[in-house]
Amino acid sequence: MQPGQPKRNQFSDAYRIARTYWRSEERWCAWSLLFGVIGLNLSNVYVSVRINQWNKDFYNALQTFDKGEVFRQIGIFCILAAGAATISVYALYLNQMLQIRWRRWLTRKYVGDWLANRNYYRVQFISATDNPDQRIAEDVQQFVTYLMTFSVGLLTSSLSLVSFLVILWGLSGSLDVPLGPWGTIQINAYLVWAALLSASVATWLTMRIGRPLIQLNFTRQRFEGDFRFSLAHLRENAESVALYGGEAAELRLFQNRFRNVVHNFRQIMKQQRRLSWFTTGYAQLAIVIPLVLVSPRYFAQQLGLGGLMQVANAFAYVHNSLSFIINAYADIANWQAVTQRLSGFEERLQDAQESASAKRKIAFQRKDSGITVENLSLDLPDGRLLLCGINFNVDAGSSLLVRGPAGAGKSVLLRAIAGIWPFGSGQVKIGPGS
Repeated sequence: MQPGQPKRNQFSDAYRIARTYWRSEERWCAWSLLFGVIGLNLSNVYVSVRINQWNKDFYNALQTFDKGEVFRQIGIFCILAAGAATISVYALYLNQMLQIRWRRWLTRKYVGDWLANRNYYRVQFISATDNPDQRIAEDVQQFVTYLMTFSVGLLTSSLSLVSFLVILWGLSGSLDVPLGPWGTIQINAYLVWAALLSASVATWLTMRIGRPLIQLNFTRQRFEGDFRFSLAHLRENAESVALYGGEAAELRLFQNRFRNVVHNFRQIMKQQRRLSWFTTGYAQLAIVIPLVLVSPRYFAQQLGLGGLMQVANAFAYVHNSLSFIINAYADIANWQAVTQRLSGFEERLQDAQESASAKRKIAFQRKDSGITVENLSLDLPDGRLLLCGINFNVDAGSSLLVRGPAGAGKSVLLRAIAGIWPFGSGQVKIGPGS
């Protein structure tokens, strides 16, 4: 699969990338930290449920002008707020500790695989792999951060959804909807159904509007990496560029690559604008939707002020839990692009490793001294023959001049003797230090 044309299942790719760490030598520490993060987030959900109950008691006390109860509820809120703050701080701390340990392990793995058997060199002949340094330095960090954020956030949102649906179900009551000559229909727990329906529709629309961001973010990282690489290439080859007066050519290269960055970013801006119009507008509507829906029960005096605020708070939690994908969709799009790039990088490394492990067509043997080449033929990566029938012997302390026009294969011959050119056949005998 070529870069820029991702057609894969990101979830199976993410599972394949992630499982190596959770089965590694660090698994016990990793699982302990994960359970700690989950436990603290579940505790936070419990505190949120208690605060929901506090809303009812506090606003009922305000409605009845019960000064003593108001101050008592303020004290209770301070305790709940302190507990929520403490839990949130340590949940974040353990989450970040797990992230950095995971990133450290995964980075070591990729760097080791990249350097093993000269894969960093072989991979360029197997298939197009853009900016492997960016895959290791940036994509690993983003993959770990996004995956931890989404997985823990999804679990917390699911538990919040169940907890507050139970509360909302008990507080919703029923709504009579007149149908004119067809009579009246009664909808039980109508607030629950309203929250489920509105959030489901909004989630579907968000995914429809934001889908192009996945491909755009995938392409963005490639263009950014290409531009950064061209700048680094000039720094590393400054003397050659200066000697040959290549500034104009370098400038054209910079401008062309940065033009790709700008064009891609403008496309992202347009798509993000469309998505933001919907998500921000929907977020504002979500504030008043529960108040409008519960107002019939309030004006019918079936709920007091405390009940009204409790319903609004519970509805907001249900709504936020169901809107998890809406709120995180831009990051989800980035995560999918990161997963695609890392998965492609893994496959290229695997291909390079298999190439190194395969039976060599060029046989290498040790000898006492010097270098002997017998019946050596060299191919290009696409299979075309470059050189054939090469035979020579160079004794220790002697030299051999290799001459030929540009492109004849002189550099390839040296690479083959050094053991880093995998395409060809024949035999190379090489002595110590040669």
